[in-house]
Amino acid sequence: MKLLQSRNYSNKQKKIAKIDSILKSIYRLIIYSRYHLDDDLLDIYLSGMHNLKELVGIKNAQMEAQNEEEAKEYLQNLKISLDFVIDEIKSDNNFGREVQLFQLLRLVSPETSAIHPNRYRQTLVQIGAHICPEPSLVPQLVSELFYRIQSISNPVKRAIYFHHELIRIHPFADGNGRVTRIAKNWMFMYDLYPPIFIIDAAQKKEYITTLANSFRGLMKNPNEWNDFTSLFFEQEIERLLINASFLYESIKQIGNSRENSIINQQ
Repeated sequence: MKLLQSRNYSNKQKKIAKIDSILKSIYRLIIYSRYHLDDDLLDIYLSGMHNLKELVGIKNAQMEAQNEEEAKEYLQNLKISLDFVIDEIKSDNNFGREVQLFQLLRLVSPETSAIHPNRYRQTLVQIGAHICPEPSLVPQLVSELFYRIQSISNPVKRAIYFHHELIRIHPFADGNGRVTRIAKNWMFMYDLYPPIFIIDAAQKKEYITTLANSFRGLMKNPNEWNDFTSLFFEQEIERLLINASFLYESIKQIGNSRENSIINQQ
């Protein structure tokens, strides 16, 4: 397996610029409005995690829980991992080192970490038609991936590129999807973008199908971006745009409610 060459997505810059504009509007509200609190933003991030029914309903897209008990454990691990990410961000630590992969694995998939502590997978793995690289190649590919992302200046493109390629490498025996999505959201949140999650069965199907088709195309032409590789980037950017828009409306509504409450008390 060869890693993808990073690509200049000038045709996506307009949508990314729109996301940036929305986020600036959010921060103007929080900074300059008397009716908004800085806690509002974090509260909405955390409340955006799915309820138990939704978690079970999107098995294998956002998580691997097959029953209510497993879903509760997954949700608890997700909360713990997000708390860890938030503490790291407050300490001005962005995601960008291999050791952080193992830190996330211990939090989001402790059972896997306990079986293979601080070690990449030692077995062959196949995802659908995609045969993941041999175990002996995994350390080199992961190291190269971390080196590659340093050259991608745009945080949105960097996070999505990392997501696509780490899933394709599949470095761990289990928990790869969970670790990858938390790592991606760490990069987003460090640069003040909202986290994005798979939210329903339709997105689950879209996410899995697009990645599978991208990987299938790369098996045939490993050095060329195929239409589904590009589509995956487009879908992730669109999810980020939707979340940014939702975030702005939610923050604005909170401020309006506080303002109306104060007016009614006068």
